[in-house]
Amino acid sequence: MSRRLAARGFTLVEIMIVVAIIALLAAIATPGFLRARKRSQATSVKTDLRLIDSALDQYALEFSRTDGPVAFDVVTKYLKPSTRLANSSGTDMFGNAFSRIQIGTTPTVHPTTRAMFSDVCDDAFWSPYLP
Repeated sequence: MSRRLAARGFTLVEIMIVVAIIALLAAIATPGFLRARKRSQATSVKTDLRLIDSALDQYALEFSRTDGPVAFDVVTKYLKPSTRLANSSGTDMFGNAFSRIQIGTTPTVHPTTRAMFSDVCDDAFWSPYLP
């Protein structure tokens, strides 16, 4: 009876093979996950730029303005309240300021933020928001 119980367990080699396979799969999946995470962060910054541009347009229509700079606190009145962007004081998720917040021009991505994502986003990705 004791021989049957001993034959049911896994050997150390079998367990090591399973652990090695899991480690290999994790090593293959991690770079793809990190790249997808970085790309989604860049998309979030680009979405913030679109929202700022839209808020500037709404402000310009309401006050019949055609050009000139606008303070970011004025723009926040046209953003959804209590969101990260509305509470950001004009900075992206990395603390870099959005550039060219003025009527008649599109806001631009900060050069540091753009450089941070250069490995996952080319200039075509940022094209409407390049300095």
